Amino acid sequence: MRPVQLHKVLNQEFESAEHGHHTPVMLWGAPGVGKSQLISQIALENNVKVIDIRLSQMEPSDLRGIPFRVEDSVEWAVPSLLPNEKRHGEKGVLFLDEITSAPPTVSAAAYQLILDRRLGEYEVPEGWVIFAAGNRQGDRGVTYTMPAPLANRFSHYEFDVNLDDWVAWAWSNQIDERVIAFLRFRPELLFDFDPAHNPVAFPSPRSWEFSHRALQKFHDSSDLLVGTLQACVGPAAGIELKAFVDNLDNLPDIDAIIAGEDVAVPKEIDLQYAVATALVGRAIRAKDSDNAAQVFGHILNYASSFPQKEMGVMLVSDMHRAIGEPLFAVPEFSQWAKKIADVMLYS
Repeated sequence: MRPVQLHKVLNQEFESAEHGHHTPVMLWGAPGVGKSQLISQIALENNVKVIDIRLSQMEPSDLRGIPFRVEDSVEWAVPSLLPNEKRHGEKGVLFLDEITSAPPTVSAAAYQLILDRRLGEYEVPEGWVIFAAGNRQGDRGVTYTMPAPLANRFSHYEFDVNLDDWVAWAWSNQIDERVIAFLRFRPELLFDFDPAHNPVAFPSPRSWEFSHRALQKFHDSSDLLVGTLQACVGPAAGIELKAFVDNLDNLPDIDAIIAGEDVAVPKEIDLQYAVATALVGRAIRAKDSDNAAQVFGHILNYASSFPQKEMGVMLVSDMHRAIGEPLFAVPEFSQWAKKIADVMLYS
């Protein structure tokens, strides 16, 4: 399932807890695709805390608590890390990350917590949801087969990598537009992981965020930049990104395009992706300005000039995801739409 769809599922699960309809959710996916980040995003948007429990780092007693004697009976001291209304709030997310890396003895201790929302006398507060995530066995991580009794306590979703969803996330999180443009040009490199070769560094949504950071830190050190990019996304992808960034010196004048001047579209495909991405960035920065409509109009006019209509569709689609409905109010939008009527605008 696409990340944008999973976002809606998890958000609905969070809201359903208030009415007693929440079902624990298990997200399956390869390393680095963004499972943990998506769950953190749900908590952030709902202004609640995430309690991240790594069962792989625990013993059964860490979850169950420690026994102590009270007169002639034994009671259990509830671990302070479990959700508590007074300490953590009435609502929140209990996140069992890397659950497939937990030994069977530990995962067995979590059975009652996940399905019955309790451990002995302890009960998970009603407003708290239970989400879990883990790698699949074929991903070469430290994984155990999920026992059937545990699996049957979750609803299960496969986390699929999707470039459009990642680009929308990247714009909203100020990822360097050079990385966005490169992945528009080389979409197959968003996630390129071969567990059979067990690479140390490889392209993934997580590692492309690392490359964004590398560009900020080492942009003035050309001799170090290629090595740092390779350290983030792997040898081949790092070299390709560096070559792409170096070639951006040949971009047309973006300011002239924004001003409405007649600027030729570059012949090179990689530069077409780069200029399209740069214009989306300018649209985002102009969104709240007094001349936003004028900027949008000039970008839409330029979108009509690409030799391949699909390139203009990509540009305008990314603009729509980034700035929303105001794009439709610009007169140039209807003019552009008529010109590409035979090409579907994807959402």
